[in-house]
Amino acid sequence: MSSRAEVSEIVATSGRSAELMDRIYRRQRHVYDLSRKYYLLGRDRMIDQLAPPPGERVLEIGCGTARNLVAVARRYPEAALFGIDISTEMLLTARQIVEREGLASRIRLAHADATRFDPAILFGVPSFSRIFISYSLSMIPAWESVLAQALAWVRPGGELHIVDFGGQERLPLWFRVGLRRWLALFHVAPRDGLEASLAELAQGRAAALSRFERPYRGYAQYAVCRRSDPRI
Repeated sequence: MSSRAEVSEIVATSGRSAELMDRIYRRQRHVYDLSRKYYLLGRDRMIDQLAPPPGERVLEIGCGTARNLVAVARRYPEAALFGIDISTEMLLTARQIVEREGLASRIRLAHADATRFDPAILFGVPSFSRIFISYSLSMIPAWESVLAQALAWVRPGGELHIVDFGGQERLPLWFRVGLRRWLALFHVAPRDGLEASLAELAQGRAAALSRFERPYRGYAQYAVCRRSDPRI
């Protein structure tokens, strides 16, 4: 069990992260989707490949403005959708967008820390057929804890999908250096160890890293982890 001091530090760290995200997005949330449209590459491709079974539950970790959840709702009209975010500012916009699109009955949102959450407490559900994370890991310092949490809540036979900034290894050096410096201004850091971390985590959770791609000349990275199903 964690000591009282360890629990206090976890709570304090979560509070600092929430405060930082709210400070960053208090104004940006109003133009977030428009400003990110041209450089958060691969989001729609990931949505096309989610392919949840009809009637199953889908969770987005770090749902932001709910842009992706709305797209998933349109693409998979029988899916039950859920989203969590640590920023209350982003959730304000997300709830407005979900209401505006007439999807409040299908998309449920909750304020939560991606490094430690329980869907039974937040939503009254035990697990998800699909969990996806779109350009959020690069903003979360304890990103490996997020991966562990996500895999824990994917049901047997389900999948975890991730798209985020990659290593830009096939792009010019000047572009790579410039992009990383620019991203750092927004507290964003590409997770160069994503493939290795996923492979290691999957081994201990009856899962497998079934796909790992570096599209757009390495600008992005796309991963799929699948939980094994003992019934098959």
